[in-house]
Amino acid sequence: MFLGELQSKDVVSMKDGKNLGRITDVEIDLNGKIINLLIEKRRFFKRFFSSNNQYNVTYQDISKIGDDVILINIWFYAIIVVVNS
Repeated sequence: MFLGELQSKDVVSMKDGKNLGRITDVEIDLNGKIINLLIEKRRFFKRFFSSNNQYNVTYQDISKIGDDVILINIWFYAIIVVVNS
């Protein structure tokens, strides 16, 4: 499989069904094995207002590469901190 084929697939979390976006780049070790996938966040406006517009997913987190999607076994959520005053 080529990188271009991976980049055309949506990346979806199996934990919550969230469509995370698409692969923009990969990190490869000296032996040619994929270490990490960089996934650009799906939300259009969030890219302009946030400096953190990518997810970093390890290759071990991939559960299945299908015809249209790549399923990963990981949670992505925001942590909200409540401060009592």
